[in-house]
Amino acid sequence: MSTTREEILHMAKEQHVRFIRLQFTDILGTIKNVEIPLSQLEKALDNKMMFDGSSIEGYVRIEESDMYLYPDLDTWMIFPWSSEDARVARLICDVYNPDGTPFEGDPRYVLKRALKEAEAMGFTTMNVGPEPEFFLFKTDEKGEPTLDVNDHGGYFDLAPVDLGENCRRDIVLTLDQMGFEVEASHHEVAPGQHEIDFKYTDAVRAADFIQTFEIVVRTIARKHGLHATFMAKPIYGLSGSGMHTHQSLFIGNKNAFYDENDSLGLSETARHYIAGLLHHARSFAAITNPTVNSYKRLVPGYEAPCYVAWSAKNRSPLVRIPASRGMSTRLELRNPDPMANPYLALAVTLMAGLDGIKKKMALCPPVDRNIYVMTASEREECGIASLPSTLREAMDEMVKDEVICNALGAHVLEHYLELKEIEWDLFRVQVHPWERERYMKMY
Repeated sequence: MSTTREEILHMAKEQHVRFIRLQFTDILGTIKNVEIPLSQLEKALDNKMMFDGSSIEGYVRIEESDMYLYPDLDTWMIFPWSSEDARVARLICDVYNPDGTPFEGDPRYVLKRALKEAEAMGFTTMNVGPEPEFFLFKTDEKGEPTLDVNDHGGYFDLAPVDLGENCRRDIVLTLDQMGFEVEASHHEVAPGQHEIDFKYTDAVRAADFIQTFEIVVRTIARKHGLHATFMAKPIYGLSGSGMHTHQSLFIGNKNAFYDENDSLGLSETARHYIAGLLHHARSFAAITNPTVNSYKRLVPGYEAPCYVAWSAKNRSPLVRIPASRGMSTRLELRNPDPMANPYLALAVTLMAGLDGIKKKMALCPPVDRNIYVMTASEREECGIASLPSTLREAMDEMVKDEVICNALGAHVLEHYLELKEIEWDLFRVQVHPWERERYMKMY
C-alpha cells in the first residue's frame, strides 16, 4: 500500500515529529539531506523544496544550481533513536530540474531509467537482496576511530568471542522498528567484521534500504562507542567487506529466472542474463567497486571474487547460483562492495544482464573447481578472465563499453570519471609507508 500525503501529515502530528530530513544521494553514493522543520512539511510534500545543486558532488555548475526535491511518500520513516518529544523523520527524494523534468545526474533516476528498459522488455520487477558487510572498530578518547577491531571472533562466532554481538543486536532491533525485514545477522570471517541480511525487495527500495542501513549501523555503533566502516579493505591481511547482491527478474508473479525442466533450474532468460553480467563485468567494476581501496579486496585468498566465471556449486566465481529454486531462483553477484553507490551499481548490472538477454548471449560452462588454486594456464584454458586489478584499469574498461556508459547517461559518466580521475591521481602520487620500508635502505 502506498503512503498518502494526509497519512504523513497525520503521523507527523501524532508522533511529535519536529524535523524532517529530505534525503538524496550524490554521484559517489554519499547521502545528503536538507533538514526542514515541521512547518515546512506541506511545502515539501507539494514538491516545492529547492536546494543548491552546485554544492553537491557531480551535480551542476553554479550558474544552473536551482534544483527541487520530490519526496517519495513511501519512504516516510521516523528515526527511532530521536527524542520522543522532538522526533526526526525522513523522506527519500528524487531530484528534479526547475522545468519539472527528472535530473539526469540523480543516481535514483539512473536506476529508475534502467528499470523502465527492463519493463519495456516485459520484466515488471527486478528483485534484489543485498548482503552488506562492515567492520566495527574501537574509538579513542576523542571518539576518533582506531585500527583496533572490537573483537577477535570469526565466522558465525558467538559472545564472548564476538564482542560486537550486542551492538549488532541493537542494529537489528532498530532496523526492525524501521520496517526492515531482517533475515539473518552474524559475525563474518575477519575479526570485527559483521553482516546483516534483509529480505529481498524491488531494486529501488533495495537501494534505499542500503542507504538507510548504513545510517543505522553508523548511528548505533557510535552509541556503543564503536566506529562502523563500510570500507572494502580496512586492514591488510584480513578479509575485506563485500556486498553480495542477489538478483532476479519477474514477469508479474512469475520468476523469469526459473525453469523446472532445466538441469540447474535456470531459464534461458537467466542464462542470458548471467552471460551479460560476465561479458560486462570488467566494465561495470568501476561502479560496483568504485574506489582505490576496492581493488585491495579483489585479490585471491580472501574469498573475494576476482575471476569472471559462474557456478552453482562453489563461491570463488563472480556469479553464484544459490540452491533455492522456484520463486526463489536467483543469482548472487559477488564482486560489489558496500562503498558502491547502490543505485548506480544496480543500474549497470541490470543493463549488463538485459544486454545478455537482448543479444541472447551464450553462457559459458560453469566452473565448479576452486578457481583460487587454478594456475594461470588452467584459467586461460577455461576462458576465465580476471576483474580489473586497479581503479585505473576499471575506468579504462568502463569507457570502452557502450552499454555501461549508456546505463549511466552522459551526465553521470562525465562527472563520475572526473571525480575518479582526481581520486586516482591523488593516490598515484602518494608515497606509501610500504615503499619507504622497502626501498629507503635498499637504494
